[in-house]
Amino acid sequence: MSLILTEIQDVIGTIVINHPQKRNALSEALIDEITTALDQFREQNIRTAILRAPAGAKIWSAGHDVSELPNRGRDPLGWGDSLRILVRAIQEFPAPVIALIEGGVWGGGCEVAMACDILVATPETTFAITPAKLGVPYNLGGILTLMNMIPLPVAKEMLFTAQPIPATQALNLGIINYIKPPEEIESFVYGLAAHIVVNSPLSIAVMKEELRLLASAHAITPELFERIQGLRRVVYDSHDYHEGLSAFREKRKPRFTGA
Repeated sequence: MSLILTEIQDVIGTIVINHPQKRNALSEALIDEITTALDQFREQNIRTAILRAPAGAKIWSAGHDVSELPNRGRDPLGWGDSLRILVRAIQEFPAPVIALIEGGVWGGGCEVAMACDILVATPETTFAITPAKLGVPYNLGGILTLMNMIPLPVAKEMLFTAQPIPATQALNLGIINYIKPPEEIESFVYGLAAHIVVNSPLSIAVMKEELRLLASAHAITPELFERIQGLRRVVYDSHDYHEGLSAFREKRKPRFTGA
């Protein structure tokens, strides 16, 4: 059974994340279906893509499928991790990607949503960045995605507390573009897409790539990169990392010791 649904109307493509049994957790299989759909949209010259959950969803995405994270001793979020692949696929897609968001957005789901170009959410939407609950160290690419979208003090609060922020706060911070009620959000998003697709697709593609490159143009020395990687290895080699994954799988609260 497919984990997503796709639809094309003229030059607007829609991807519906449709795995409610796992709260739309971003498994390798689900991510592979989304990236395949984006590749097909690229071949079909889709001028705007919309990424959403089913209408009325309580959870847009529960984030990275924790059951697929490796045991300690291996980098849990390396360059080839499926979540990184999906984020890059959205960022490198040559047309705007609009996130139509209903419900909670957790963990890696936040990064996927924030990788989109325009975010429209319902009033009930919340965003929670939760790696600290699992003892998982975010990698450099993930941190930069968040820093490009969230003011640094707010990013720190979200990362350190793992508590959700409401849609109203996300709007005030510029994380999302609009808040629309559930009965209006779909027509609004497709109306927004209609404004995009009448414009020059080549111009938009070039401007999107310019923005992506400039947003990622952070100076970093080889020494600094190795220092960050060394810090991350401290975490994923730790007892706390193993404890966080074990607690999740056993459906209990983790007992972190800082070791």
